[in-house]
Amino acid sequence: MILALLLAGCASPPPSQRGWQAYPASVGEVAPPSAELPSRLTPELAGDVTLYAVGLVGTPYRYGGNTPESGFDCSGLISHVYRSRAGVVPPRTVAKLQFWGAPVAGEAIRSGDVVLFAQRDTVTHAGIYVGEGRFVHAPSTGGEVRLESLNNKYWAAQRVAFRRP
Repeated sequence: MILALLLAGCASPPPSQRGWQAYPASVGEVAPPSAELPSRLTPELAGDVTLYAVGLVGTPYRYGGNTPESGFDCSGLISHVYRSRAGVVPPRTVAKLQFWGAPVAGEAIRSGDVVLFAQRDTVTHAGIYVGEGRFVHAPSTGGEVRLESLNNKYWAAQRVAFRRP
């Protein structure tokens, strides 16, 4: 029961099949080259988002958390980082994050993009891409904000989509 509640914090209804892909891949929704994608973030703001997210590594996980003092869940981390560093207000749930911003093909991702993960056809988790195949996320109860590789065995087995705010 507790595990189901924890997963529900970052879960949502099934997404559209468009845009989901293996990392890095050219399948799924085709997006224009990185420089041509519409974005609310300049490259400088995207860099600031990235640096701040990395600086939060080690912050405790807390279901429903959305501040460094109280801890973070996955969408709370994303919300806090984008509000604090870019003045952009993202949706507070993973269910809504999957439609936020513009879709980005795996080969066009840049630091500051949102990474969404799905098992089967359900979005289960999100993080912030920080470059070099890595992302920052708040994983689960008892854990803390971490920096991980998209090529990690667990994450590589997930379906992934990228969104540019």
